[in-house]
Amino acid sequence: MVYDENLAVRIRATLPADALIDEHKMFGGLVFMLDGHMCCGVVKDSLMLRLGPERAERALAEPHVRPMDLTKRPMPGMVLVDPPGLDDAGLQGWVDVAAGFARQPPARRP
Repeated sequence: MVYDENLAVRIRATLPADALIDEHKMFGGLVFMLDGHMCCGVVKDSLMLRLGPERAERALAEPHVRPMDLTKRPMPGMVLVDPPGLDDAGLQGWVDVAAGFARQPPARRP
């Protein structure tokens, strides 16, 4: 499993200090769980984000953002941000958005 360990270190430094953070190897990379919910991660040298369908669709209009399609089928609600979009402020902003989504209560199914 090859992923950018430096990016993983940077993500760890941006995650909310008041949350329970777990790390799991997944998707050929490393995923960060926030209070038991998938938040973000590293796939190769890109930042993986779980944003939910609406926010992910809006994120795709941003520079350096692409659909997460590791199996050639886009995963709904998830995107990848490539390295040029991951300066310190960009990384912090993206992780904050993903953490906000992870902290939302799950929708109830009828």
